[in-house]
Amino acid sequence: MEVRPLRKLDELLDSKLMAKLDAIDVMSRKIFSGKLQGERRSKRRGQSVEFADFRPYSHGDDLRFVDWNIYGRLDRLFLKMFLEEEDLSLVIAIDTSASMRAGNPDAFDYARRVAMALAYVGLVNQHRVSLVGFSQGRIERATNIRGRRKASDVAQWLLKLEPSGVSGFEEAMRVIGTSRSGRGVMVMLSDFLFPEGFEKGLAMVAGRGFDMFALQILAPQVADPSREGGITGDVLLVDSETGLETEVTVTPELLRLYRDRLDRLCGALRGYCTRRDIVHMVVESSTPVETLMLEYLRRRGLLR
Repeated sequence: MEVRPLRKLDELLDSKLMAKLDAIDVMSRKIFSGKLQGERRSKRRGQSVEFADFRPYSHGDDLRFVDWNIYGRLDRLFLKMFLEEEDLSLVIAIDTSASMRAGNPDAFDYARRVAMALAYVGLVNQHRVSLVGFSQGRIERATNIRGRRKASDVAQWLLKLEPSGVSGFEEAMRVIGTSRSGRGVMVMLSDFLFPEGFEKGLAMVAGRGFDMFALQILAPQVADPSREGGITGDVLLVDSETGLETEVTVTPELLRLYRDRLDRLCGALRGYCTRRDIVHMVVESSTPVETLMLEYLRRRGLLR
């Protein structure tokens, strides 16, 4: 099947959904420390506009924060303290391996639309947004993007991505886990159908400060090949990533075995994520992005 290429920002994120996304924000289940003052309240005391407490003046403190009214009453110097507002880092990792092109609508274009929607929410709320596209031997990055005006830059970066080869998931997670700055929320967009498995890759980032979400995106025909548009009869299957060919006869029993194996894989991923405090979701690429963003991800605690 020929895939019509995405060419413009409004093909990734239309104006109607964009307007609805203006009213929501990324939410972490934790309070993180960032490098810059931003929109995320921290438990640390700092110099924002929200008053927290007083403390006695110490030599070298900034005199701008002395409460002179208290000094006039008590003849003692006290410093005003504030809750510090810190930025949130949002990292979006996109699987660009060839298997993401399977099915209709395919998981790759769906992942790009979701990535654009998530990045837009981060940008309008002044968070630091970073994107990573990965397949074996190829990791593409756009890091520390901030502000609504950068939405078109994110769109152009996403539109240039092309899927090819095998996943390279483990290497991509190693790069993210060792080179990130600050802490924040990480969203992984992938089918997670890695021949080498997902455990080693997730171990590279689990427990390293990220509030993590694994969105497992499957095309309808991948989730269930017996659906309309699925394969039947004698067919030659070609692995999209390795090129290996296999002749099979598609029967109800074979389809049942396939669904059982896929269910076991999804269950194993869900169990692994649960044990490591990672939110796991299976979403079909036929699900409207608006429904995913405004309903499902809100219920799972990523957006508010």
